[in-house]
Formats: sequence, structure tokens, C-alpha cells
Amino acid sequence: MAKPVVALVGRPNVGKSTLFNRLCGERLAIVDDTPGTTRDRLFAVGEWSGVQFDIVDTGGIDPTSASSKSPLSIGSADFITEIKSQALLAITEADVVLFLVDAISGITPADFEVAQILRQSQTIVDGVAHPPVLLVVNKADSARQRDLVNEFYELGLGEPWAVSAVHGTGTGDLLDELLSNFPEPEPEDYGNSLTVKITVKIKNVNFN
Repeated sequence: MAKPVVALVGRPNVGKSTLFNRLCGERLAIVDDTPGTTRDRLFAVGEWSGVQFDIVDTGGIDPTSASSKSPLSIGSADFITEIKSQALLAITEADVVLFLVDAISGITPADFEVAQILRQSQTIVDGVAHPPVLLVVNKADSARQRDLVNEFYELGLGEPWAVSAVHGTGTGDLLDELLSNFPEPEPEDYGNSLTVKITVKIKNVNFN
């Protein structure tokens, strides 16, 4: 049975790789303070409450690439178009998207642009947007920062989930919500197999 797919998406330097490592329980993604360190999609398996899922880490979507502004992806300025294409592919293949923003920086114009990209990438099935997007406010390392996350409602993507990928704060609640958004597992297909039940009756035998 195929595992649900979770894609981590956001602008550069919001901590996607740190959360990726946290969710998979290993240091697989390179974490660096230079925006744009992650270029290709990275894949790993996570597990929560006995449920396994595939995690996809993506490079930061740089909305300034088509403008005259300096790119946000300092470490990957020459690969902005390719990084964005890889991130968009991950979104289309995902069952759930985790959209990461930065509690320290607050909302930025780039966050609004990425939010719009996500909305445009969704399709409506039975009145429900797919894939569902969970808004993750990362770097909420202190109580004060967690108290300020309500400003992210402005992005129009529902409830913001405050987490600290570095310390693990809030990730348990986020994972509970993540699992609740997974699609219902498809029933196992046993094809045309036939189960035969054989009953053997043994008579009592008297050897006297």
C-alpha cells in the first residue's frame, strides 16, 4: 500500500530542512543559515502514531526570480527556476502540503506570493481543496513568538501551527493534525483469490 506523501514548501530560509530532519528522525538534509542551500527534492520516511508517510523536502520558492529584485536564494541564485519547478512538482504529487513561514521574520511579501502559488495549485474535489495545506509557523522558539502567530491568518490558509523545528516544540500537535488530513487508505485488493476452509472430523476409536 502506498504511503501518504507530505511536501514541505515555503520561501528560502524558513527552516524546511530542519523540520524535515525532525520529522524523519535523522539528519538527512543539510541545514545552513545561507538561504537556498536545498536545491533538489529530498525524500525520507516519517512515522507518527504507527502511521508511516513519505516526506519531501523542497528548495525555497523564490518569488523574486522574475523581478529586478535580488533573489532570496543567495546560495542557489543560478538555480531558482529549477528549484521552483521541483517544488511545484512536489506539490502536485503531495497528499498534504506543509507550508512553512518564519515566526521571527513575520509575514513577508514572499510568503503571500507562495500562498497564492499554493492556492492556484489546488483542485476542488467534492467541495474540498486538494492537496490540503497546513500553515506551519516555524522558529516559534519562545512563548512570546508563539503568541504572535495569529498574524499569519492574513495568508488566508487557515489556522497557523506554531512549532520549533529545532527544539521539537509543537511538532506533536502538528503531526496529529497532519495524520487527520491523510486520505482514507484504500482497501487491500486480493483479486480473485479463493479461501477454502477444510474441516476434519475425527471419530473416537476404542482400542480395547
